[in-house]
Amino acid sequence: MKTIIVPTDFSETAYNAARYALGLAGQMSTSRIVLYHAYELIVPIPDVPTSVPVVNPEELRSASLEGLDKMKRELGPLMPEDAALECRAENHLLPANIDEVCKREQADLVVMGITGGSQLEEILVGSNTIDVVKHTTCPVIIVPADARFKPIRRIVFACDFRKVVETTPVQPLKKLLDVFRPELHVLNIDHESKHFTSDTPYETLMLDTLLEGYNPQFHFIDHTNVVKGITDFAEKEQADLILIIPKKHGLFEHIFKRSRTTQLAFHTHIPLLAIHE
Repeated sequence: MKTIIVPTDFSETAYNAARYALGLAGQMSTSRIVLYHAYELIVPIPDVPTSVPVVNPEELRSASLEGLDKMKRELGPLMPEDAALECRAENHLLPANIDEVCKREQADLVVMGITGGSQLEEILVGSNTIDVVKHTTCPVIIVPADARFKPIRRIVFACDFRKVVETTPVQPLKKLLDVFRPELHVLNIDHESKHFTSDTPYETLMLDTLLEGYNPQFHFIDHTNVVKGITDFAEKEQADLILIIPKKHGLFEHIFKRSRTTQLAFHTHIPLLAIHE
């Protein structure tokens, strides 16, 4: 794992995610951590009145770089040995451009913060993080506001056992598992076997085959709420990370809707790793 990108808006949530990323970089022997700030230049529309003051683009960029430099100085004492901390500032919408940034920087991982505070905080901070997950093919670790780094030794992989071979991103998944070498718990949440089909045993076998060498332990739990079932199990097992594969169509699709009651990312203090299918 050579490069981690840490998008920041200079909030305490972002600082916390950056501190987590530096701890993670030490465990992963990462050589580069990139602090990335995407600022938006508001361009006035002709003949449309606005109360928003027009900002000089150079002043906006200068303020962004100043914030990044301050953040770099404050994080400096936490840097792992033999790792470089770099800064990037660009006039972009973050979600729309994050995939391009990851490819350009040859990133292996994105680490971002999220808050489970007020509804306003969720809209301002959380929505950007969720949108990044949706718009990048790079794995993303979402760090809750109260999470502190501890080495990743135990992972709960929440899975719906649907089209396992077609939807499991085997290469990035194994790349991360090879780095962490965790105790791996594969979890399926269902209620009264409503999602159990004749294909489920076969799909379970296929996933077990894909994860050969990682000694997965399989758990099938009855729970009326998927999100609460995952968080309860992860907390009981003292997991260091929850892993999900957000599918375009599937059981976990609703996790990333902006409902306060159904966002897994907002309702766990355990960091969440999302790897796209």
